[in-house]
Amino acid sequence: MTIHEAILARHSVRHYTDAPLTTEQIETLKAEMERCNTEGNLHLQLIINEPNCFQAEKPHYGKFQNVRNYIALVGQRSKDLDERLGYFGECVVLLAQTLGLNTCWVGLTYKKTPDAMQILPDERLRGVIAIGTGVDGGVQHKSKSFEAVTEGKDFPEWFQKGVAAALLAPTAINQQKFRFSYKEDQVSVKAGLGFFAHMDLGIVAYHFEIASGHSFFLNQLRTGKS
Repeated sequence: MTIHEAILARHSVRHYTDAPLTTEQIETLKAEMERCNTEGNLHLQLIINEPNCFQAEKPHYGKFQNVRNYIALVGQRSKDLDERLGYFGECVVLLAQTLGLNTCWVGLTYKKTPDAMQILPDERLRGVIAIGTGVDGGVQHKSKSFEAVTEGKDFPEWFQKGVAAALLAPTAINQQKFRFSYKEDQVSVKAGLGFFAHMDLGIVAYHFEIASGHSFFLNQLRTGKS
């Protein structure tokens, strides 16, 4: 499976089997996370066979079952931390899909497990990503229209492909509160208001870049235009 195919195949999965991650899967994921941590100045961590993170017995959106592996979304405090966690976290999520694994972004409904991960004094844990072999592959979420998340005119084909892929990306409670703009062959994206909207921004930007072939988001962060 290619990364492009992973965008189409990936759906949020909350129920997992007992199948452990293989040594090859773990090594491949850790190598990608090391790259992401270096490029994104982050501290993503793969936590294996740790069941306590999802043991909180309280009503919440989307009950999880049998989650024993997850990615801790950790990074140094900064105004663009959520955007970078979203962007690079989705790099790992789509790679996991190509490895035959399923995932789900989790922002609130988990229990912090400080003994299982390293969080330095100047760092924050902003969420986790459940990962493993799903009971099933999940289901496609409902999406907004192209017109609802774009502004501009005379959109080229590459821009349309990018937005179509962005609409397949996971967002908090499926809010899809983002907007892509196109003008004079330049693209930008902004977050709306909502839970984890800025993390969602990074996620959808990565989908857009993969499908469109146009990289822009990290430079947008560096220039403060997000």
